[in-house]
Amino acid sequence: PGPRAVLHVLEGVDADIARVDPFKDMKNRPRAGHGMNVLLVGTDGRDRITEAERQKYRLGGAPCHCTDTIMIVHISEDRERASVVSLPRDSYAMTPAHVDGTTGERHHGHPIKLNAAYAEGGPQLTVRTVESMTHVKVDHYLEVDFTRFMKPVDVLGGVEICTAIPLRDTYTGLNLAAGTHTLRGGKALQYVRSRHADASSDLGRMKRQQRFLASLVDRATSSGVLLNPLKFRDVTRAVLGSVRADRGFGTDELLDLALQHP
Repeated sequence: PGPRAVLHVLEGVDADIARVDPFKDMKNRPRAGHGMNVLLVGTDGRDRITEAERQKYRLGGAPCHCTDTIMIVHISEDRERASVVSLPRDSYAMTPAHVDGTTGERHHGHPIKLNAAYAEGGPQLTVRTVESMTHVKVDHYLEVDFTRFMKPVDVLGGVEICTAIPLRDTYTGLNLAAGTHTLRGGKALQYVRSRHADASSDLGRMKRQQRFLASLVDRATSSGVLLNPLKFRDVTRAVLGSVRADRGFGTDELLDLALQHP
């Protein structure tokens, strides 16, 4: 049976996805294009982990409540192709006028680092700022807690990564020899967080995040997972426990995102 045969396993999972409303009262948005655009963000959830995990994976410091990962995932209209564009987190952008989600203060548009839009105005300001700077309409919003994502990686038995050069980062504790590795949750978190492993800084990290995302999806949609109802149920529950999405993002969109990857 093909991957769509897992639909019956997914019946009812929409109710398990934590929901946000990032499109509330939004006006003057970019014109919709062909296909589907999903804004995928990875949030800094260090306040949700244990002290032992914080020390083991070098997650020191207070959480910034920002978006360390920002990607636009485009699914083609025929659902046959997917492409990913990463937006550098330190990009300077101009926010639209908004109310600060923390202080309640009314702000006019002002320059901001893109990853700080989340702390100032949550998912809604993040979407509005991305649309303003890219002129691309966001159809769906998917938010992943980058510390909780360790669980689905572990449930999958790890994700295979190949590196042509050694990767060492004293900030995150990443230490990989050249070659192929199966990274479980904690090591995977070090891999996607590292930006001092080579001279490419955030650009290198974005490439590794895209590579990891493709490998993760490949592992999650392998026959060993899709054709094992219990395994698939466990993976699905673990994934859903680490994400938030807009109310229109459901089973069909989840499968579109999972089954068509770069």
